[in-house]
Amino acid sequence: MRRRDERGMASITDTVVRTALGSPSPPPLHPSLSGAVPTQPLRLRARAASAQEMGAIPWLKAIEPELRERVSASIQVAEVEVGERICRIGREANFWFGVIDGLLKMSNDEAAARQVTFTGVPPGGWFGEGTLLKREAYRYNIQALRRSVVAGLPLDSFHELLETSLAFNRYVLNQLNERLGQFIAAREIDRQSDPDLRVARNLAALFHPQLYPGVNGLLRITQQELGHLVGLSRQRVNEALRHLQAQRLIAVEYGGLRVLDLAGLRVYPQQ
Repeated sequence: MRRRDERGMASITDTVVRTALGSPSPPPLHPSLSGAVPTQPLRLRARAASAQEMGAIPWLKAIEPELRERVSASIQVAEVEVGERICRIGREANFWFGVIDGLLKMSNDEAAARQVTFTGVPPGGWFGEGTLLKREAYRYNIQALRRSVVAGLPLDSFHELLETSLAFNRYVLNQLNERLGQFIAAREIDRQSDPDLRVARNLAALFHPQLYPGVNGLLRITQQELGHLVGLSRQRVNEALRHLQAQRLIAVEYGGLRVLDLAGLRVYPQQ
């Protein structure tokens, strides 16, 4: 798929990029995403997690063995469709959620004068711990950008772990610290007008090894999905990806993107 000579990297065609990141499609529907959203509530579709799904939960490996077995029984998973909301502004927070597979986005109210996407949430990402710590309602929406599998830990189990597990407290504290850094960086990115820079920094955030350990080097994402996160058209995202690939910061592969230089993406365009 990729040609390693300099000329091949610089002259990669739109056809290759479209094949790797999804075929041409109409402009994204905004503010809503298209998709057949199920009529049955998420909680009624929830089921027990399989052993493989349990293995994809990073914090579960960190807690004490005796707590792990007890808490595992309370974890539920559900499949969510494109456009379906997992969390909604104003709704009471009853679960700590994480992504087993798929891609979500965190955003403000669609009725707001200016639409803002705070972050994307790829596999391995868990979110909402601050909301659960304060036992308050959600101040953001979480919506599926593609068909995803989401896990949920009940609020009571979350607080039980906080009260009994030192390892879990360390994990949550690290989450909060890394998330704060991510949002500070996102605020800086939001003020930048260079599309290539916006794409580079947003990709770097999605490859965060602590917040999103399930990405494992290859992020399965289409141009349209990346456009939803960055706030750019699919065509402009396509152009930015070709520029970043020409500089050997990323590799466009079938079905997604691989980062070749994470440090370079984080400081782009300073090389």
